[in-house]
Amino acid sequence: MRSPSGTTPVLRLVAAMTAIALPLQASAACLSGINLAGAEFGQGRGTYGKDYAYPSDETITYFADKGFNAVRLPFKWERLQPRLNRSFDKAERKRLSDTVKALRKAGMTVILDPHNYAYYGDQQIGSAAVPDSAFADFWSRLAADYKQDAGVQFGLMNEPHDVPATQWLASANAAIAAIRDTGATNLVLVPGTIWTGAHSWEEERDGGANGTVMLGIQDSADNNVYEVHQYLDGDFSGKASTCERADDAVKALERFTDWLKRNGKRGFLGEFGGSAEPACLDGLARMTALVHRENAVWTGWTYWAAGDWWPASEPLNIQPTADGDRPQLAALVSGGALPAKAGTCPSLP
Repeated sequence: MRSPSGTTPVLRLVAAMTAIALPLQASAACLSGINLAGAEFGQGRGTYGKDYAYPSDETITYFADKGFNAVRLPFKWERLQPRLNRSFDKAERKRLSDTVKALRKAGMTVILDPHNYAYYGDQQIGSAAVPDSAFADFWSRLAADYKQDAGVQFGLMNEPHDVPATQWLASANAAIAAIRDTGATNLVLVPGTIWTGAHSWEEERDGGANGTVMLGIQDSADNNVYEVHQYLDGDFSGKASTCERADDAVKALERFTDWLKRNGKRGFLGEFGGSAEPACLDGLARMTALVHRENAVWTGWTYWAAGDWWPASEPLNIQPTADGDRPQLAALVSGGALPAKAGTCPSLP
């Protein structure tokens, strides 16, 4: 997401479920997850505890107890590596490591998410100031820290946007090569450009369409998935509380599913979300149901968002309040409730 900002049968089910806590019934292989935001908040490096924060133990426990089995964990590249091609900041490295350990102890898969939009500060990856070699160096260091744990997955970058697909492909391939050079075989999540939207995946833009160019990904371990994001509001940005394009969002996922099948690839829905409005709840349920139904090519989803510092007024927020669970939680359950069984997601090396 770019910035924190008469009923159907599905909605009758949602309404009935909002008052009770039901676990998400996902298989061990398929991910039903949540983005726990906070470590990417604030400008620049900032001050920990004032400008940004990692998820609390209470938040981790809440979502683990609800049955979520994965967390996409956003953080800022500049905070972890204050100078390009240099060592990680010790304190920030420990904060990230401690959070990953807490999530893994809770039984959750962790998707590391440098939430930088293909920038380091105000300089774009692939530029003279931030060459692909610097991006590769960052991922070499990060992969070395987590290569022993297959339960940690590597999301290359959150939402590259104003970069041609051809340029982004080169940057992504440099990072993947660096990851594999460490000996890491962890799953890598590869976004496209144009905010990696499912709705725009096959649109021709300057530098080519994601759906064509990003087929050029090179991975010696052959262990990657394509990550897309898809919101339901008027411009698919996730900035509005309305979901007037919920039908179009579902169709976008259907088209992307067809693309995965045609090309023998796997996908992951890294961000999607909506408010508690009926159209949003219905759309969310249909989107998670589609991902679980098409589990031959989808490895799962992570909802945007939750986290300790989200204001209660944020429409897409599903951090619990004093009143209890958010309505969106039940919509996710109704859409993604599948019997736990082996082999319901693409096999992972």
